[in-house]
Amino acid sequence: MHDLVIKGGTIVDGTGAPTFDGDVAVDRGTIAEVGRVDGPATRTIDADGLLVTPGFVDIHTHYDGQVTWDPLLTPSCWQGVTTLVMGNCGVGFAPAAPDKHEWLIGLMEGVEDIPGAALSEGIEWTWESYPDYLAAVARSPLALDVGSQVPHGAVRAYVMGERGASNEPATPEDIEAMARIVAEGIEAGALGFSTSRTLAHRAIDGEPVPGTFAAEDELFGIGEALGRLGAGVFELAPAGVLGEDLDAPDKEIDWMLRLAAAVGRPVSFALTQNHIAPGDWRRMLDRSATASERGVPIRPQVHARTVSLLLGLQTFHPLNWAPSWGEIGLLPLEGQVAKLRQPEWRARLVAELETVDDPVLAGFMNPARMFPLGDPPDYEPPASASVAARAGRERRSPWDVCYELLLERDGRQLLNSPVLNYADGNLDAAYEMLVHPATTFGLGDGGAHAGQTCDASSTTFLLTHWARDRTRGPRLPLETAVRKITAATADLYGLRDRGRVLPGYQADLNLIDFERLQLRPPELVHDLPAGGRRLVQTAAGYVATISHGVPTFEQGEHTGALPGGLLRGAKQQP
Repeated sequence: MHDLVIKGGTIVDGTGAPTFDGDVAVDRGTIAEVGRVDGPATRTIDADGLLVTPGFVDIHTHYDGQVTWDPLLTPSCWQGVTTLVMGNCGVGFAPAAPDKHEWLIGLMEGVEDIPGAALSEGIEWTWESYPDYLAAVARSPLALDVGSQVPHGAVRAYVMGERGASNEPATPEDIEAMARIVAEGIEAGALGFSTSRTLAHRAIDGEPVPGTFAAEDELFGIGEALGRLGAGVFELAPAGVLGEDLDAPDKEIDWMLRLAAAVGRPVSFALTQNHIAPGDWRRMLDRSATASERGVPIRPQVHARTVSLLLGLQTFHPLNWAPSWGEIGLLPLEGQVAKLRQPEWRARLVAELETVDDPVLAGFMNPARMFPLGDPPDYEPPASASVAARAGRERRSPWDVCYELLLERDGRQLLNSPVLNYADGNLDAAYEMLVHPATTFGLGDGGAHAGQTCDASSTTFLLTHWARDRTRGPRLPLETAVRKITAATADLYGLRDRGRVLPGYQADLNLIDFERLQLRPPELVHDLPAGGRRLVQTAAGYVATISHGVPTFEQGEHTGALPGGLLRGAKQQP
């Protein structure tokens, strides 16, 4: 008798092969048969009319603190994810000297916008070394599997103290000590090492992340530790990724290619399109592709949609720049809405915004790149849908249109302000990056940017938008879309025991009503420790998510099962 049989689904197996109708049998957490399955089972699920896919593998998250208090790792668990990798961008919580706890929290809060009070309240510091941190994660009950990476910022501060925290150059002795800690982490089960070099990543005190200015001897010294062990991914947010330094990308790709060739380990770097130099991504991609064809393991990591700020009265918004907002801003939302509905306040605040000259407002809240998010959310709006375009048609001030939109849904409306991957009113650049064979899917930042955006839902978006709904450009074949978020991401991190619906593989599966699959709008909740707020997003259409052969979510609700756990190191292909 099988433990579980899924009958009559349309199987998208994660390899990129054509879909086919069939059954899946599961025994002891492993896929036992695929095709026609006869005989009894402890439980049988009728999957007629449903897609059966592997569980999704999200390699770019920031649950390093949340993993210690939230067994579900929301909101990723609501988006079909059964395996995730945290510890990206050089920030994390180990190694941690006893006097550096709050400093590490400030680093994470500044870079990833996770409320510091929530981290202080939620984390119980039972570790100092990185292996001890992994042991703490291993003791945590989890619904899904979690892998971790050794963060450069924590390592540098642990070894160099204030010199490391303030980005002073590392000595040969410092580099040797950092390499030992990274090697110790890899040997204990870390899936890689991460760093950040973008000036946009700063601690809560405004200081750049430790490692931002690391010289090549430091980067190569740490990278060589991965090469000696023959394990781990070198992940980074490179300088210039946000368009903050137009000279940086070419310098960055030079050393990244040399490092990948020298150590023989994958180097995975964030690749996006910015507004300042919207064509630079193509040069980076072309150089990566040429090197990849020669066998150099370089893997640009790309996003499925715009990287956006979500603006609203509950998050942050242009009205913050109006001097009179100080008389309203501390009121509860209902009080703000009541005031804002008064004509005299509307005239006053709009007039003030018309006179504001601020680079933050112009760069991140430009009415020409500001759109109603809508329900269902629209992440590829045409330029004609922008606040500025509507204002032009209606012969109104863009700030008056913005003001009106912010009041919709009783002040809970969100505006989408794309920062990256949106040019000429489309996602064509994101499409080209996604379909390129040298790239890998990522950058969803699950668990991070709690009050700014909510991209943990990118797995669902990849299926709904790119494989089904897109009308203003090419789509992805369903089989390709599924492979991008299953086998392809799993393989980059050496997790070759999952990501495929094939006999012998781990029984991580999704049952999806594809026609009904739909993202819901993000909403603000206060469910973090200490009442911390964050944006979360759910989806309709996930009939069941199965981890280790056990249904963990059915119709979006947790079943109570917690079969997941810590991943230690690469996994062999069955």
